[in-house]
Amino acid sequence: QVQLVEFGGGLVQAGGSLRLSCAASGRTLTSYAMGWFRQAPGKDREFVATMSWPGGNTYYAGSVKGRFTISRDNAKNTVYLQMNSLKPEDTAVYYCATQYPIRRTIPTTTGEYDYWGQGTQVTVSS
Repeated sequence: QVQLVEFGGGLVQAGGSLRLSCAASGRTLTSYAMGWFRQAPGKDREFVATMSWPGGNTYYAGSVKGRFTISRDNAKNTVYLQMNSLKPEDTAVYYCATQYPIRRTIPTTTGEYDYWGQGTQVTVSS
């Protein structure tokens, strides 16, 4: 089906930057959406950002808008999450996910996605 692998997590100081990557493999998709979620210990998985294919429309959670940017490299079948001005509250395991086929509403809940990566840890120190 679709396999997703995240890269780029690590430890960074508050105010710093980090770029996450999510490489997709398996079945070739056309009209779909990619999303980023995060989950801190003891908390629910939280929506971060999403981007549609092939339109490229983006949508962000209010907590990250202006600081995070979702982008894509179609040739590499990869979606990125550029994270700037990081805060300690950004600390979480970050997951990428795929919604296929794409639906009409902007997917901001975990139940709207069909495939998930294994997650990558992001830790922001104060």
